[in-house]
Amino acid sequence: MEILISNVLHEGRMVDVLIRGNRFAAIGSLSDAQASIHIDGSGKAILPSLMNGHGHAAMTLLRGYADDMPLETWLQKHIWPIEAKLSEDDVYWGAKFACLEMIKTGTTFFADMYWHFPGTARAVEEMGMRATLSAAFFDFGDRIKAREARAQVKKLHAASSSYSDRIRFMLGPHSIYTVSRDSLCWAAGYARDHDLLIHMHLSETQTEVENCIKEHGKPPVEYLDEIGLLSPRFIGCHCVWLTDKEADLLAARGVHVVHNPVSNMKLSSGAFRYDVLARKGVNIGLGTDGCASNNNLDMFEEMKMAALLAKLQSNDPTILRAPEAFSMATVNAAAMYRLECGEIREGMLADCMLVDLDHPQLVPNHNLMSNLVYSAGGDCVDTVICDGRILMQHRLVPGEQEIRDGFRDCVARLVRN
Repeated sequence: MEILISNVLHEGRMVDVLIRGNRFAAIGSLSDAQASIHIDGSGKAILPSLMNGHGHAAMTLLRGYADDMPLETWLQKHIWPIEAKLSEDDVYWGAKFACLEMIKTGTTFFADMYWHFPGTARAVEEMGMRATLSAAFFDFGDRIKAREARAQVKKLHAASSSYSDRIRFMLGPHSIYTVSRDSLCWAAGYARDHDLLIHMHLSETQTEVENCIKEHGKPPVEYLDEIGLLSPRFIGCHCVWLTDKEADLLAARGVHVVHNPVSNMKLSSGAFRYDVLARKGVNIGLGTDGCASNNNLDMFEEMKMAALLAKLQSNDPTILRAPEAFSMATVNAAAMYRLECGEIREGMLADCMLVDLDHPQLVPNHNLMSNLVYSAGGDCVDTVICDGRILMQHRLVPGEQEIRDGFRDCVARLVRN
């Protein structure tokens, strides 16, 4: 299939963009190009679609369920008990609705850690998005649970080969306080043997850090380095409470970091030290976290909050400029998840969005990148394409109402039970 987008704004000039199969085939003046699908890009700008580097998609089921409380209370008293009730079908509908929300706000890729992996994978396949998925790995120091968790990883890893190439498998040990040292060592070895990414919550709260020092005699990053977990395959999510030595370790080991500013602020977890990590050359992406702690999946909001928080934290208005914030949600995430996307360039995967330049939040267009980061919301997105397939056009997603109805029915059953 071929898609021709004509007369669209790209990097300050009007161009035509030809998509052939799932790649950008040509960009320029393409008056002679032929395509089975033609999109008039007049009044639109083409940009790489956004990438959500950390989340728990099916937590859309719990949006607004338990708010305004500390992380430990939120998790242990409210989230984990209701998650224990979830079925694979619940996760399927929660993830499918999350995909709908992400598509409507210009996101075509997400990284996920959650229960019932096959349910999320099925939703991604049906919605046409791209995702790197992990099963939630907990053992709480219990040897039986550890054996079960390891067996599940092997089973899901083997089964993942049956999915399309839009879905990739990674390891998802939840955190240092829910996964034993032995299991973390096993995960490090399994990831090394199979060249898999590891996606993990890290140094999210002060309590986590204090408990790690009490138990292991060192803070979390140093603890994981001692285990051998840190490498370019490792993606640390949150990383709020870091010493300078730990920041140096992350940089030296080539670790990637996903910043989740809205979730961190809402849970009062602490302020991410963007200036320190960026100065040391750490690759930093952006994520929303789950809808139970954010409470939406709009990456436009995440870009703005990241930039504003960095400026406030560093007392420097020039830090984390708009183009850098946009890169965190595109090319930086693509690099950490080993994907050939995040740019509108010939040969790259055809993941993109068209934004409506007549939308009030994008007028006037003194600086499009500034508008996108500081002004725009997800409803500025008109069209979304992933892997060379149109997922949304004129803000319409096929089957949207059926997804809403199925999701609402699922929530009603979950709350009733």
